[in-house]
Amino acid sequence: MKLIKQSHACVRLEKDGRTLVIDPGAFSEADAAVGADAVLITHEHADHFDENRLRAALEANPAAELWTLRSVAERVSAAFAGRVHTVGEGDAFTAAGFDVQVHGQLHAVIHPDIPRITNVGYLVDGSVFHPGDALTLPGQPVETLMVPVMAPWNKVSEVIDYVREVKPRRAIDIHDALLTDLARPVYDRMLGPDGPGVGGTDHSRMAAGQSIDL
Repeated sequence: MKLIKQSHACVRLEKDGRTLVIDPGAFSEADAAVGADAVLITHEHADHFDENRLRAALEANPAAELWTLRSVAERVSAAFAGRVHTVGEGDAFTAAGFDVQVHGQLHAVIHPDIPRITNVGYLVDGSVFHPGDALTLPGQPVETLMVPVMAPWNKVSEVIDYVREVKPRRAIDIHDALLTDLARPVYDRMLGPDGPGVGGTDHSRMAAGQSIDL
């Protein structure tokens, strides 16, 4: 399986000639989801769900399908009958040849005065976990954790503790569009061996378009 990092929270996974895209939002490339055989969306916030990007992908490939929670599915299901699937915590399904498990229920708390929305994370092929906007525990060992490093709802101590608790073999930054170039080395240091550290996890930051083989 190949993992390709897109801007912000978007990730492309490729295997056996098929492509799965997670969270092609407004901070990602305009064509982030084009070419996908399946798309997964964790929640309705615009930096994870951009309707134009999603529609472009589903229109470009009439066989492409979407798995997401109800709040997103309701906005696009009428236009793509039979291709939009509503999921929630505990569900398991196969999308474009990838085995997917759903974990989590709610978005992390941004502020007590802001109502919480639903949010789910996706564990793909029992190996790659994308939590969306929450520090959800997948409940089983994972090889690769996509870790949201910078958001209005988190701080670096929580990110460090999250990686320590999940104990993945590798952690790769997502939700990083809010970091300036000046801040990125600070986060690299805090999550790397020269900072508090994240145990035996190999932490890395990938540029948009960069890929690794898992």
